[in-house]
Amino acid sequence: MTDLIRSAGLTYYPEVARSVGLDPKQMMRKVKIPLACLEKPDVRIAVAGLRRLLEASAEASGAEDFGLRLAELGGLTNLGPVGLIVREQATIGDAIEALSRFIHVHHDGMRLDVTRDKKIVTITMHLRGRRPRAPRQSIDMALGSVHRIIQSLFGGDWRPLEVHLHYPPPRDRKRYREFFGCPVTFNAATDALLLSAHDMERRIPSAHPLVASYLRKRIEALDTRPASWDEKVDEVVRSLLSSGECTVERVAEHLACTRRTIHRHLAECGTTFSEILDAQRAELVTQLIEESGRPLSAIAEQLGFSAQSAMARWFRRRFGCSITDWRKGVRPAMPRTDVAGHRTQTARF
Repeated sequence: MTDLIRSAGLTYYPEVARSVGLDPKQMMRKVKIPLACLEKPDVRIAVAGLRRLLEASAEASGAEDFGLRLAELGGLTNLGPVGLIVREQATIGDAIEALSRFIHVHHDGMRLDVTRDKKIVTITMHLRGRRPRAPRQSIDMALGSVHRIIQSLFGGDWRPLEVHLHYPPPRDRKRYREFFGCPVTFNAATDALLLSAHDMERRIPSAHPLVASYLRKRIEALDTRPASWDEKVDEVVRSLLSSGECTVERVAEHLACTRRTIHRHLAECGTTFSEILDAQRAELVTQLIEESGRPLSAIAEQLGFSAQSAMARWFRRRFGCSITDWRKGVRPAMPRTDVAGHRTQTARF
């Protein structure tokens, strides 16, 4: 199953790429990551595509520390709602627990395991992938980001006790020592940060526990990760439709696969791309046409119809009335349709 990550992970990619002599757009095209991701941080893209981009960028530039450079610029803001809940925790320990609990909302292929003894806390990072281990640049970016997040909560004066990385040592070990500010062990059994147990009790002065409680409830309510292909395609279609750029080819780019792969997996799920697109169009169009000042031609374009007349015909078939009638409140009884496009029950709108 394709793991997804919020495109906010690419926020600083253009800056870092240019700093090492690369054309960021050219590199993104090379690995087939949509350029629109740079403007839309909440769009989901395939983790596999991001990994290819990082490895290709490191190789093309000769910057062995490319992943660390990205981590150096990133922080809590890149994590969206997860960053908000982490920032509002009362202590460093609470913040790390929240990060471990909700990191999958940002990156559904990443897991953080936190283990403690009397003196040391170990944060072990796991990145799911087809290989036994994720490639080096992805590990550097992810573990480096966790390090920077904890450091920002301390106010910049914090260093871990040790850092463990499973891969062989790079040419420039000094760079890693400077970044983490502590001894770094390569060829280790795991990828991990080791902290002092005392660090976990450190208070976060800017925290608002009531805000943290509210955010936790909101994120828990939204914490329904798509697990199957139809759910993942549905999620990407929903995000792309809002921007008016939804085609099966574009969805395939976000999932780092081919359109044939999407059609095959959706068939196994008992649905089709057209059914998912149709259901999402139906949900969005009823919101858009409520805005009387929005031209129908613009709505048709956003939803991917060839013309306003094509949308009008589709709308009548779907809802049993014209858009004009709908706006007037004339809404006949129509069968509801689930995400896969199957009729479920009759309801009057």
